[in-house]
Amino acid sequence: MKDDISAIMITKNAESTIENSLKSVSGWVREIIVVDSYSTDKTLEIAKFYNTKIFVHNYEGEGKQRNFALSKARSNWILVLDADESVTLKLKNEVLKTTKSTKLSGFNVPIQSHYKKRKLNYGGENYRKMILFKRHKGKSTLDEIHAVCQIHDKKVGVLKNPLNHFSYNSYWQVLKKFTSYSFRAAKVKAKKNESPSLKKVFIYPIHMFYARFIKDEGYKDGLFRIPLDLAFAYMEFLTYFILLCRPLFDLRGRKRAVTKG
Repeated sequence: MKDDISAIMITKNAESTIENSLKSVSGWVREIIVVDSYSTDKTLEIAKFYNTKIFVHNYEGEGKQRNFALSKARSNWILVLDADESVTLKLKNEVLKTTKSTKLSGFNVPIQSHYKKRKLNYGGENYRKMILFKRHKGKSTLDEIHAVCQIHDKKVGVLKNPLNHFSYNSYWQVLKKFTSYSFRAAKVKAKKNESPSLKKVFIYPIHMFYARFIKDEGYKDGLFRIPLDLAFAYMEFLTYFILLCRPLFDLRGRKRAVTKG
């Protein structure tokens, strides 16, 4: 008998990573809920193979999308996964043991990030997030980006074993991902009426690299961190450049057409 756990996942063109994520929960959770925002690759084809419950839903921001997925779940416990995350065997066993005996409402889990399959332990990559909670006790914040799950009653514990995160699979994939993210981040900042400036365009990227590689000791992972942290600096630069030049952009990732008069 499968345990009383629903795994929920929001997706968009995740064919390169989703299979490992689905494999890691298939067979031991009661249901897998996939909410997709009109993928054009093989994401849904792969998801169907794992007997998931698929809902195609217009993307309205990370928080709203995740809460929509939560509304479709029926189990007592919720396990929140991104399409580039996978549950290790040790974490699976800890989750199964914990959900059977705990009086707490939710759990933060350490995240083990990777760059090209190499573990990242420093420079902003050593953190925890809420991925396991009772369905009626938690939900996602409504942030368009960086939404997090929160528990109503604050009865929160911490699990020992990490969740694997494979977000950085190649340098070009990282640049493509960060370029897309920059448009989304600039759009959010524009909605909040954040003021653009040349200082932010040129100084913030330098600070981003310094903070990740030097201050937060990313260099301890190895010199392979340099291109990754430079990519974070690029993302910071592009975000504020788009914000500064927003009259030229519609902040949905496309340049406005110029009308010739």
